[in-house]
Amino acid sequence: MRGRGQATADLSTATAELWHCPLASAYFILVSTALFCSCVRIQEDALRENYVSEDGVKLWALLVAGSNGYPYYRHQADVCHAYHVLHNHGVPDEQIVVMMYDDIAYAEENPTPGVVVNHVNGSNLYPGVVKDYTGDLVTSSNFLNVLQGQRPSGGGTGKVIASGPQDHVFVFYSGLGGGATVSFPNDELNAKDLSDAIVTMHKNGRFSKMVVYLEASQAGAMFADGLLPDNVSVYATTASNPNEDSYACYYDDLRETYLGDLYSVNWMEDSDTENLQKETLEDQFKTVREKTFTSNVTEYGDFRIGAMTVSQFQGNQSAPAVLLPHAPLDAVSSRDVPVSILSKKISKASDPNVKQSLIKELERMLDNRSFVREKVMEIATLLSYGSTEEANLLLTKNQPLTDFDCYKEAVQNFSRKCFLLSSSTYALSYLNVFVNACEKFDVEVINRAMSAVCYNFPAVRGIV
Repeated sequence: MRGRGQATADLSTATAELWHCPLASAYFILVSTALFCSCVRIQEDALRENYVSEDGVKLWALLVAGSNGYPYYRHQADVCHAYHVLHNHGVPDEQIVVMMYDDIAYAEENPTPGVVVNHVNGSNLYPGVVKDYTGDLVTSSNFLNVLQGQRPSGGGTGKVIASGPQDHVFVFYSGLGGGATVSFPNDELNAKDLSDAIVTMHKNGRFSKMVVYLEASQAGAMFADGLLPDNVSVYATTASNPNEDSYACYYDDLRETYLGDLYSVNWMEDSDTENLQKETLEDQFKTVREKTFTSNVTEYGDFRIGAMTVSQFQGNQSAPAVLLPHAPLDAVSSRDVPVSILSKKISKASDPNVKQSLIKELERMLDNRSFVREKVMEIATLLSYGSTEEANLLLTKNQPLTDFDCYKEAVQNFSRKCFLLSSSTYALSYLNVFVNACEKFDVEVINRAMSAVCYNFPAVRGIV
């Protein structure tokens, strides 16, 4: 019976003999290298599959694109990019939940089927992305359920944020917004509902720390006015303050759409190049705020979390830097993206018939937008007893939201009776009128005004 020492000696002798045979020694080197690489891969996979930090903290992420349709390509591109940021930094797919309509990669308008990019010179971000909830499963109720660890009914992978009291949660939303509301493909999410869900999660020990990055126009309204308390261990940054638009960027002549949103690409391109184990969330916030020159990137909640490293919410494994060549930002207000896309197509068109058709399409779009403005002005005028001055104040004043229940009901009624917000997304621009109205009138009065103005048509769709 051989002991461990004898076996080692025999192996050493055999190894030495191999070196006297060039072919055998080459073979030995190849096999050893292959075994070493395999071991490294196995170790990396094991780390990814059991992603837990040294102090027992698991990282969970929920990534959401809140729109559908090719003109809003950029929101799903943002989410695909965010997935790769987290995946490349070691967060396992089992702990990343992705909600996106998934209708742009193979859209008829896409000249590169199966390819989704977030930068004019960027790589394809579509392959590998987990798609847990797609199509009509991308709803505000499913989002809230998944966030709180409740499995939605009706399909999807069933994956949820199954976080515990020690865990970190990262949430990224990219989409359209207005007032204290963000849009989903078939409905809307009210700020109070999001706030209530977060507070409930905190009370129930569903996380230790949470970070939310939110891309939308007037995104700050989702957390301002006390909606995000500073004592529930949540830190949020937004693409814009409560009273301004966010901005799209990277128009692509080939794809004829905007590929990204300025706030979103700024945080992700920063994460692609920085050492996340050294960079703090506050560092990233300041970098993104400086680069997002078109709007006021704003932070909310528990600012102490800003001192934590980005790696604690986006993954703590090192990843090769992704360096992209310079490309013109070509930034445009999110509200004006549909108009800008058509205008660029008109400038590019060489066929007179095509150009004329596009011009007519743009005219219809602008007429439809005027129709929305007129109807909202009629509602405001009714509430103001015919005073144009008072009506203009309702449309333009920026005041804090305090009556959350009134606002939620008024917005739901507006979407149901006047303009379906998930489809007529331009109407999101005017939700602030209900913030102002709810400070002066009961919701029943506001609803009667809407019924009087919108009585002769069903909720209008397709005004962008």
